[in-house]
Parts: sequence; structure tokens; C-alpha cells
Amino acid sequence: MIDTPVIRELIEALRCLPGVGPKSAQRMAYHLLEHGRPEARRLSQALAAAVEKVGRCQMCRTLSEESLCSVCGNAQRDPSQICVVETPADVYAVEQSAMYRGRYFVLLGRLSPLDGIGPEQLGLDLLERRLEQDEVKEVILATNATVEGEATAYYIAEMARARGIRTTRLAQGVPLGGELEYIDGGTLAHALVGRRDF
Repeated sequence: MIDTPVIRELIEALRCLPGVGPKSAQRMAYHLLEHGRPEARRLSQALAAAVEKVGRCQMCRTLSEESLCSVCGNAQRDPSQICVVETPADVYAVEQSAMYRGRYFVLLGRLSPLDGIGPEQLGLDLLERRLEQDEVKEVILATNATVEGEATAYYIAEMARARGIRTTRLAQGVPLGGELEYIDGGTLAHALVGRRDF
């Protein structure tokens, strides 16, 4: 198959997906055009509908088709806890645990001054308003264990502490079923520092 302008555009469009380089995008494009036309139409329609109908929750900023997502609109959820995450995918991951019954705040990133991402870009003013106006008693920091994630967690922890709100951090360390010989030194160091009574 010879690349045409339309095929090249499809390949370039597929490259916007995370982890998809030129070769993967080319394979996907050729597969959809050679063997998956019905699936390609379905994908196209689903993508168009999602782009049209999905926005952000007004309270927590996760992806939602309504002004309030199913978590923020649920009166059974505990409004005294806010779990702060970096992305809507993180909300999904925490929800899959079925252990958390509070609410969320989605940062849509993490502090990174070198990239021009400061508190304003993360909507920390909105989080600050929620901490002042709502009945929040605990902020659970669930940012990623990266340098930027840790800096973001520290910044939010200081914001919460200034208002007398308890701040906790997700435990980090040895995964369930993990064997020590296969765990990297940084993860093991976090596990040792964060150990608790047994």
C-alpha cells in the first residue's frame, strides 16, 4: 500500500496516542484500512461522540458527561475526604480498588516549573476554595512517586495544613506478592521509611 495524503494524515493522527510511534501508527492505520473497516467506523463514531459529549466535572474536574460526575453527585460519598490525583485515569484506578468512599480533585498534571506548570495551571485555587468552603477533614495525596509528583504533594500538604486539615499520602513500597530481590532500590527505600507497626 502506498502512502497517500489521507493515509499519512491518519498515521500522524494516530501518533497523538501515548506510546504510539511512527511504526505503530502505520501498523494501526494499515490494519484499520485493510481488515477493520467496520471497527474503524465504530471507532470514529465513538471518538466523535466522546469528544462532543464528555467534559469535566465542575467539582472534581474528572471526565464526565454531566456537570457533576457520578462520584460528586453521589450523596453516599464522604465529603470530608478529598483524594487528590493527577489524571482522570487515576480516579478510575482508585475506584477499581473499591476501598475509597470519599471524593476527588483532579489536578490534570503536576507542578513542573521548568515546563511552565505552576499552581495556577493545576487549578490549585479551585482546590483551595473547596478546602475553605467544604467540610473537608482529610486530604489524601495520591500523586505519582516522581520528583514533580512529590513536589506537588508537598505543596498541597502545606495548603491543607495551613487550614488545619489532616493530610495523608498513599503508602508506597513493596507490592503485594512482590519478591524483594526484584524490587528496585528506590521502592524498597520508600517501603523502609514508610514502615508501620505490625
